Amino acid sequence: MFGLIRAADLGTSRARAPTLAKRRMTKSPNATDVHVGRRMRMRRLMLQMSQEAFATKLGVTFQQVQKYEKGVNRVSASRLQQACNVLQVPVQFFFEGLPKTETGAKGREDASYALISDLLSSPEGIALAKGFMQIEDRVVRRHIVKLVTQIGASGASKK
Repeated sequence: MFGLIRAADLGTSRARAPTLAKRRMTKSPNATDVHVGRRMRMRRLMLQMSQEAFATKLGVTFQQVQKYEKGVNRVSASRLQQACNVLQVPVQFFFEGLPKTETGAKGREDASYALISDLLSSPEGIALAKGFMQIEDRVVRRHIVKLVTQIGASGASKK
């Protein structure tokens, strides 16, 4: 008489709406999370620290660090504070140059900052910037800029 009630007996389907986790997988990362992740990666590379070493110091897996750096996973306030200690920067460092979102349009300054951020988010970019800054002769610097610009414009940088 008082047996177990099954979902089929109630006329409900076992199929449910997508869970929050599934909805997040299809959603693109938040611009602020991507920015914070890029700054985290940039600073880690400046310190020549591997993802594994950084992850160990944060107490997470290196895969979690990859997700933070891509902006896929949001960094909690406490984890951000930990990252600040490991990377030896103030919290503000991660938010410097954050694009303004009021208008939704990026200005010239935001675009320039994005280029710099992208450059310094790679080991090659950091090495290039460090080497370039060691060149004191302005004429040589201009020639290098001209050379790199020409190589980029010629499409020789394509794989």
